[in-house]
Amino acid sequence: MTRYAFRRILQAVPLILGASVATWILIHVAPGDPIVALAGEDGNAEYYKRMRERFGLDEPLHEQLWIYLGDLAQGDLGFSFRQNRPATDVILGQIPATLLLVIPALALAVVIGVVLGAVAASHRGSMTDGLLRAVTLLGHSMPVFWLAQLLLLLFAVRFDWFPVQGRYDIRANHSGLRGVLDQAHHMVLPVTALAAVYLPPIMRVTRAAMAEALEAPYIVAARARGQSRRRALFRHALPNATLPVVTVIGSQLGFMIAGAVLVETVFAWPGMGRLLLGAMLNRDYALITATLLLVAIAVILVNLVTDLLYAALDPRVRHEP
Repeated sequence: MTRYAFRRILQAVPLILGASVATWILIHVAPGDPIVALAGEDGNAEYYKRMRERFGLDEPLHEQLWIYLGDLAQGDLGFSFRQNRPATDVILGQIPATLLLVIPALALAVVIGVVLGAVAASHRGSMTDGLLRAVTLLGHSMPVFWLAQLLLLLFAVRFDWFPVQGRYDIRANHSGLRGVLDQAHHMVLPVTALAAVYLPPIMRVTRAAMAEALEAPYIVAARARGQSRRRALFRHALPNATLPVVTVIGSQLGFMIAGAVLVETVFAWPGMGRLLLGAMLNRDYALITATLLLVAIAVILVNLVTDLLYAALDPRVRHEP
């Protein structure tokens, strides 16, 4: 297991390096001038020149890239033009808000997806199975930003059950338990949007894996010993169907981190998504690059953890080349 983990970690290193280089190049060759965005279009050429020299943008692109990689090796993600402070400091202040959406959404999607997938598998061919599959298809076809806007218009604007935007009510300035409840109230719609879109793949894979497990001989033997259908389903079939489910959960977490960017924009949630949108509008090279790089690293690390968990559950995986 140690050798397998070490090999997977070594494979993740070039992926992270490639992601950092690709992100930097794509941002710097995209149209737009960060100095003009920062200083305005009314500045003179001399002022623009001094600003480019100050931020190191007067060097050739290949030299800027080399300097960036050198700083990155030392843990320096660059300096934000707009925020006038290190990009790392800016991002670290927004990560908790993003995790506050992603973690509950993932937990909700996993629990509901696994349970509904198991129920659908145990009622294959029935009306319940058909209804659950139809709901899954509907959820799988909806973009997360579109669903987020529908939830916003219906439950926040029309019925006024939930807040329209933000993380908490700045006018009330609640503290203690009331502050926690206020924040949870603001989380309901964005968490629901994230969970609803990424729940269907988990449910579909769970149903397929459970349907295969239910036909295995050990389920027939368990039923022959007098065990109930529900006990055989959750005690024997579900644990043996976890491998593909773990894989899809890991992949969905990576997509969920990226999808949180769109959901945060719709609900004006003060996380990395809103930060990235502002950085793009202001052409803040360092902040854009650092944010996208951290998202890419998070996706790579999630897949790495998924591979290790898969190997822990199935020892045969460790001996694959």
